[in-house]
Amino acid sequence: MVERKKRDNWGSRLGIIMAVAGSAIGLGNFLRFPAKAAANGGGAFMIPYFISFLLLGIPLMWIEWTLGRYGGGFEHGTAPGIFQSLWQKNRFIKYFGVIGIFGPLVIFIYYIFIESWTLAYSLFALTGKYTALVDQNAMRSFLAGFQGLEKNQYFNGIGTAYIFFLVTFLLNIWVIYYGIKGGIEKLCKWAMPLLFLFAIALMIRVMTLGVPDLSRPDWNVNQGFGFLWNPDFSALKSAKVWLEAAGQIFFTLSVGIGVILTYASYLKKADDVVLSGATAAMTNAFAEVILGASIVIPAAFVFFGPVDIKAIAQSGVFNLGFVTMPLVLNKLPMAAIFGFFWFFLLFLAGITSSVSLAQPAVAFLEDEFNINRKKAASIFAVASFILCQPAIFFLSRGVVDELDFWGGTFFLVVFATIEIILFVWVFGMNRAWEEIHQGSEMRIPKVYKFIIKYITPLFLFIILGMWFVQEWLPKIMMQGVASVNKPFILGTRLGLLFLFIVLAILVKIAWQRRKLK
Repeated sequence: MVERKKRDNWGSRLGIIMAVAGSAIGLGNFLRFPAKAAANGGGAFMIPYFISFLLLGIPLMWIEWTLGRYGGGFEHGTAPGIFQSLWQKNRFIKYFGVIGIFGPLVIFIYYIFIESWTLAYSLFALTGKYTALVDQNAMRSFLAGFQGLEKNQYFNGIGTAYIFFLVTFLLNIWVIYYGIKGGIEKLCKWAMPLLFLFAIALMIRVMTLGVPDLSRPDWNVNQGFGFLWNPDFSALKSAKVWLEAAGQIFFTLSVGIGVILTYASYLKKADDVVLSGATAAMTNAFAEVILGASIVIPAAFVFFGPVDIKAIAQSGVFNLGFVTMPLVLNKLPMAAIFGFFWFFLLFLAGITSSVSLAQPAVAFLEDEFNINRKKAASIFAVASFILCQPAIFFLSRGVVDELDFWGGTFFLVVFATIEIILFVWVFGMNRAWEEIHQGSEMRIPKVYKFIIKYITPLFLFIILGMWFVQEWLPKIMMQGVASVNKPFILGTRLGLLFLFIVLAILVKIAWQRRKLK
């Protein structure tokens, strides 16, 4: 009989909270959230946002922490094994859990390239590489040249971006190689406080901005906050606003991905998941609602005014982060320092998220094939490096957007729906409630028993139903996709299907191996 190796574990409660918060706090907190809020009713957006937080985010956070801890007791750190532990009589349920490995891996293979841009721009800020650029067209051209989308006076191809991709990729693998306690926990314990320090420094600087153009006194920080937070209550009539708010909660809390399941699987049976899950969720909300909303939009309003700010808010996270913010920071004293703060905080947010995305695949190899950490990390490094290449070289062909939709949007909701039905309706609500409170120092309000059993699943079904009604056919038929890009989109979909099948086969092989032992 093969002796199974001892599973890794967290060194402290602070370590796991920092790691889960690090997984959740990413580019979406500082770029996606302010843009979504400004474009969807301003302050009115916060009504569906907080409703989604209370009815989707918090319940799913508690469920995933509990599921992960429960599965870890059976030496399973990923969704296939955890799902099988919950419904042992069903031999097919583990294949639904493949989504919990597939989703994070798909996000990782494009996220890592975007993350590398933030590291590059951190250096560019310190060296003044973009300091001379004074308008959005020039900054957009600088970004396109760096990304390899065009050759221009700033860059002669993708070489510079690829070097930063390699550095970022190797840094991620280095952290993953040293495991939960020695790698991920150590990273998050210093990265998260530093991220908050940089974010608070930027927030204070933005809030103390004067009026740069005395002929336009209404271009000020207060008006910038007003643009972001003054509610347009008519927006609440739009189903799109509610879907955007729910999607932001999924995106920002990292629920429905499978990462929290894996992180929580390294907990001990008596570890408190109620307080820890709530703390991680609140930490993320603070980073998003307080810090993220107090930097980009108010600062851009001061320098670009009420007309251009609307286009800026709707221009997408890339333009917001890599075009508008450098221009804003260039106008400030100590521009190099504040530019570095901005891009390096994004890099820290990125790397704490990307290492978490890698963990489910690595944990699957460790737990189900009894492979040691270093070998599992090496296998992951080779496979993921190959998978990253299409996102880098076919960025202009819509490959990243396609990967983001399936890995970072659609399957999040599908996976969350599966896990809550399995936990509440198959495992049983009473058992689930007891399991959640195992070792807890506080009790969840009883109303959440009703919410978790009925409201959260109903909310998820409504989201899925509305998407199928409104978006399914146009998405599948590639409506709005340029003809020249359709072969690349089709190739991406076939590649994703192949990847899913490979992972399902590996799950089948792993369970056959277990039966033989």
